[in-house]
Amino acid sequence: MVEQTDMILDTIFHALGDRTRRQMLFDLSKGERSVGELAEPHAMSLAAASKHIKVLEVAGLVRREIRGRTHLCRLDPTPLSGAHQWLSSYEHFWTGRLDVLERLLRAEDAASANNKDGE
Repeated sequence: MVEQTDMILDTIFHALGDRTRRQMLFDLSKGERSVGELAEPHAMSLAAASKHIKVLEVAGLVRREIRGRTHLCRLDPTPLSGAHQWLSSYEHFWTGRLDVLERLLRAEDAASANNKDGE
C-alpha cells in the first residue's frame, strides 16, 4: 500500500513540478477549458499542450472529454488531497522550527535592549 501511495504522490508531484502545468491547473480551477484555450497563454502548439495535459491526466488531476473535434478539460482536485496530507505532515516540524527561531530572536532583542540600558 505504501509503494502505491508513493507512486501516486510521485506522479502528482511530477505533474505539479512544471510551471506550465501548474498554470493550466489554475486556469482549469476557473472552469472547463479546451486544449486550445489552455495552450494559448503559453504560445505553444496544440500537440505540446496535449502532452502537458496528458501528464495531468495520468496524475488524475484533469479529465478530458471529447465533444466532436473539441477536447474539453476539467479539473479533478481529488488527488490534490493526498498531496496536501503529505505536505501537512511537515507542518508540525516547520511550526516547531519557527517557534524556536521566534524565541531566539526575542532573546536576542531582549539582550540587545538590556545592553543599551546598561550603557
